[in-house]
Amino acid sequence: MSIKDQVIGIIAEQAVLEPSDVTLESTLEDLGIDSLGLVESIFAIEEVFDISVPFNANEPQQSDFDISSVASIIAGIEKLVAEQKS
Repeated sequence: MSIKDQVIGIIAEQAVLEPSDVTLESTLEDLGIDSLGLVESIFAIEEVFDISVPFNANEPQQSDFDISSVASIIAGIEKLVAEQKS
């Protein structure tokens, strides 16, 4: 399973949606994911990929990690996974 599919699966689970309902253009707000759901999603992503996401739950907009859309989250995770492997 690709990183993209795994991240979409995690986000869909938090949103209580089918993965097919999650598009790359979707925002977490569009999917009904609140701040607690966002934190739970980040924790799940960190656990699945064994990475540390540079995300500040208290100030998500000030974070170095772009959570503006599903596509930006996937891109960020792919970059972190690639950095971990090198």
